[in-house]
Amino acid sequence: MSDTRKLTIIATKGTLDWAYPPFILGSTAAALGMEVSIFFTFYGLNLLLKDTSVLKVTPMANPAMPMKMPFGPKGLQKIDWGPKIPNVLWNIPFMDSIATTLMKKTISNCGVASINELRELCQEAECKFLACQMTVELFGHDPKAFIDGCEFVGAATYFEESSDADQSLFI
Repeated sequence: MSDTRKLTIIATKGTLDWAYPPFILGSTAAALGMEVSIFFTFYGLNLLLKDTSVLKVTPMANPAMPMKMPFGPKGLQKIDWGPKIPNVLWNIPFMDSIATTLMKKTISNCGVASINELRELCQEAECKFLACQMTVELFGHDPKAFIDGCEFVGAATYFEESSDADQSLFI
């Protein structure tokens, strides 16, 4: 029996805001000496694409999302605009692009690593990236669009991988 602790994560979401949890938790666990496997399925596969510029964030149907301005006077930056803007306004064309731009600016202002940087950190720490083969086929993804180092596997592989895990997370 190994002394190494093991973490498995299932990543199902593929938006900019949901890209952070699996990579932050995975890289942190690896830094703590844990063996880490992340199973990317359905929209989570977007996190393994070479081009992460397509990742967006949407405030629509996301009432918990704070919407603060990442620039301007300090007083303006402190206002949480999310609850003050009616949901119907989030349906206006380009609102997702505006929210994504503001989120990226906030991430940059706070010195948080980019998705690509966190993903590379995970790879350097030897986190396993398991891409769900069935979902790749279901959505018609080209396997060449994914970063190097992904293993294309079935759900049974995840169950085998997680069978001796100390912790398993569903994100």
